[in-house]
Amino acid sequence: MARLKRALYKIFSGADSSLDLRNIKYLPRWAVLLIDIALVALSTLFTILIVVDLTPQYYKLLSFYDKALLITAVYIFYFYIFKTFAGIIRYSSNIDALKLLLATISSFFSLLLINYITFFIIGEKIFLLGELLINVCLSFTMLFLFRLGVKQVYEYFKLVQKNEDLMPTVIVGADENAISVAGALDIEHPKRFKIVGFLTQEDQNKKIRLLDKPVITHSGKVHHAVKSLGAEAIILSEHNLSAEQKFEIVENCLENNIKVFNAPVVSTWEEAGQPIAQKVKSLQIEDLLDREPIKLDPKNKIEQLTGKTILVTGGAGSIGSEIVRQVADYQPKKLIILDQAESPLHSLRLEIESKFPELNCIFIICDVGNIKRLELMFQRQNIDVVYHAAAYKHVPLMEENPHEAVFVNIAGTRNLADLSVKYKVGHFVMVSTDKAVNPSNVMGASKRAAEMYVQSLYHHQITENQQVHTKFITTRFGNVLGSNGSVVPLFKKQIEKGGPVTITHPDIIRYFMTIPEACQLVLEAGAMGKGGEIFVFDMGEPVKIMDLAVKMIKLAGYEPDKSIKVKITGLRPGEKLYEELLNDECKTLPTHHKKIMIGQDVVRDYLQIASHIKLIIESANNFNPEIVVGELKALIPEFKSNNSLFESLDQKDKSL
Repeated sequence: MARLKRALYKIFSGADSSLDLRNIKYLPRWAVLLIDIALVALSTLFTILIVVDLTPQYYKLLSFYDKALLITAVYIFYFYIFKTFAGIIRYSSNIDALKLLLATISSFFSLLLINYITFFIIGEKIFLLGELLINVCLSFTMLFLFRLGVKQVYEYFKLVQKNEDLMPTVIVGADENAISVAGALDIEHPKRFKIVGFLTQEDQNKKIRLLDKPVITHSGKVHHAVKSLGAEAIILSEHNLSAEQKFEIVENCLENNIKVFNAPVVSTWEEAGQPIAQKVKSLQIEDLLDREPIKLDPKNKIEQLTGKTILVTGGAGSIGSEIVRQVADYQPKKLIILDQAESPLHSLRLEIESKFPELNCIFIICDVGNIKRLELMFQRQNIDVVYHAAAYKHVPLMEENPHEAVFVNIAGTRNLADLSVKYKVGHFVMVSTDKAVNPSNVMGASKRAAEMYVQSLYHHQITENQQVHTKFITTRFGNVLGSNGSVVPLFKKQIEKGGPVTITHPDIIRYFMTIPEACQLVLEAGAMGKGGEIFVFDMGEPVKIMDLAVKMIKLAGYEPDKSIKVKITGLRPGEKLYEELLNDECKTLPTHHKKIMIGQDVVRDYLQIASHIKLIIESANNFNPEIVVGELKALIPEFKSNNSLFESLDQKDKSL
C-alpha cells in the first residue's frame, strides 16, 4: 500500500517527469463524452438490475440492450445540447453542475414522453416510472461524482505544493476583506503564500480562529506576532488603516526583515483570468508617505472646467498628462493638449480617446517657444483656462544647457502669458517647483524668472486697465513620486538590475507628493485663485533620500549593502541638500483647506522684469552660458550656484 501511494505521488506531483500529469493540459472533449456515455450506460445497467430485482412484472417491449441503447442515445443528444463535455474537468464549477442537471432532467422528461407516446400508439409502455426516476438519479450522481472526484484528485496530488515551497504569511486585518483574501489565496494556484494567521488591532477577550487560523492582537509592533506564527511576510488587507498606522506597521516589518505585500479590495478583482495571488503585490514606496493624502472638494472646479475650453501645455509629461486625465472628468467643452514630444503625445491620445470617447480633444505638437504657432492656436480656439506644465526640469542638463532652460522655461512662459492676456483667457495656472525658491541651479532660476514675469504681468494689468481679464496663478510643490526625473523610477530600475542604488549625498532630503495629489493642487489653485498668488502645499515631513533608498530595497525583498549596494556619487551640479517652498520675503496666508497655503510674494515692477527677461532671452540666442547665467543672477539676486561652474559669477555684484 505504501509503495502504491509513493507511486501515485510521483505521478501526480511530477516527481516522475515521464508521467507528470502537469504536462496534461486537459482531457479532450471526445474523451469526456465517452466517459459520460459509459457512466450513463453503467447507471442504466444498475437501474435495470434494481428494477428487475424489485418488480414482479416488468415491461418487456424492448430488450435490456435496446433499453440501454435508447436511454444512452437520449442522454448523448442532451449532452450535445448543453455541452456538458466542453469544460475542463479539473476546473468544474457550479455552472458545469447545472449543465449536468439540465441534461439529465431533460433526458428524463424526453424518455417519459417517449414512454407514453408508445403506450398511446401500441398500448404498451417501455419503462416503468420508477425505472426512469432511479436512472436519472443514478446518472446525475455518477456524472457529478466523476467530475468532483477528478477535481479533488487533481487538487490533492497535482497542485498542492509542499509547505516549504510557500511563503508563511500573516494577513493584517480580520474583516470580510481579509477573510476573502485569505480564502482566495488558499485555493488559488499556483500558490505563493501559506496563510498562517491573522493580525488585528481589536482587543480579543478570548482566542478566536478564522478559517481555522489563529487571530492575534497587535498594537503596531507586529514583528513579535509575525515571528511567533513562524511567518516571513505580511499582507496588508485592512484598508481602514490610517497612513500613520500603515507607516508604523511597514516600518516595523522592514526593520525586522519581514516582507510586506499589499492586497486590493475584493470588490476590485475584476480582471478575468488573472490569479488572485498575482494581485497581491509588493508594497510600493508611494504607499508609504508619512502623512494623510490631500482630499479636495470637486464642486468648486465644476464651474471652472465644465463646458470650458482648456489648454494643457506639456500635456504628454507626467504632470501634464495627469492634469489632462483629471480635467477630462469634468467634461470640458474642448480639451487642447500641447506638447513637443511626438511619441508620448501619441500614447496619451490613444489613452484619452479610449477612456473618454465623447470628449472633444485636440492634440497639438508644438514648442512653447514658437510664438507664431501659439498665436495661431489662441486665435482659433477661444481658450478659457491655461494649465502651463511645459518645462525643462532636469537640473544637471539645464546646468549644461542654460540657453535651453531660457528658451522653454522663460521664453515659453512669456509667450503663453502674453497671448493669454491678448486673447482674454480667464485663468492662467503655472506649474512651478520648490527649486525656484532661493535657486542654486539654472533650472530653478529659470522657473523663478517665469514666476516673476507672470506675477508682475498680473499686477501690471491692474495698474494699466483697472480691469483684469486674466488671472495668473502659480502652484509650487516639491518632488513628485513617479514623475519623469524623480529618484523613485531611477531607484526601481537600479534595484531591478541588481544595483547599485546611487545617491548623491547621504544627508540630502526632499519633500514628496504623488502625481494625482500634485495635479489636484493645480486644479484647486485654478479654481480658487484670484490672481497673483503662489499656492504652496503642506507636504508633511521631508524625506531623507538615503532612507527612501533603503526602504525601496527592503520592499523589493533585498538587504541593503549586502544583496543591493548603496553608492554615494556626490552632489550634482546645481543640487542642494534640501529644498524650500517659500523664501524669506514671502508671507503666507491660510486658505479654506488646512493643507494649502497662499504665498504672497513681493510685487515687482513689470516693465523692469519684462526688460530684463528680454535681455536674458537675447543673451540665450547668442549661446554664451556665462552671460546667460550672469543675467539670470542679475534678475534674481538670491540665485547662488552650488557645486557648479557658475559659482565664480556669484563673486560679481549684479542686481536690477
